[in-house]
Amino acid sequence: MTYIRTTPEKLWSALTDPEFMKQYWFGNHCESQWTAGSSWKNVYPDGRVTDVGEIVEAEPPRRLVIRWQHQDKPELKAEGDSLCTMELEPSGTAVKLSITHTIEREPSKLIAAVSGGWPKVISNLKSLLETGSIALQDPYPVESAR
Repeated sequence: MTYIRTTPEKLWSALTDPEFMKQYWFGNHCESQWTAGSSWKNVYPDGRVTDVGEIVEAEPPRRLVIRWQHQDKPELKAEGDSLCTMELEPSGTAVKLSITHTIEREPSKLIAAVSGGWPKVISNLKSLLETGSIALQDPYPVESAR
């Protein structure tokens, strides 16, 4: 969960516009009609489709629910469908963005993987909407030696 100084409409657009998405999602983008029942896919900059699924719910600019299955890594694909729920709630001059990503198995390698990725993606989204530039250039920065 985070608070972003923007409007629900601008945040919804940022979450669903493939070209804008590339700016904060390290070149990745999602393709969909963004309506309930429509197909959805996550596409890497090199054209690989890493996740496929469908839009379960779409209530612009308040709620988006996507069911998807990972395609790239066999051990993650074997876990089956996950459910990602994004909720946007106005809060003064900001919007509270809550993302809940679940799967019906524990422990889940997929949930462990996305739990490391979502904070980076959302940090970039917040920074881009509030300042016009992203916070992180690389999703997997080399850690400094301690």
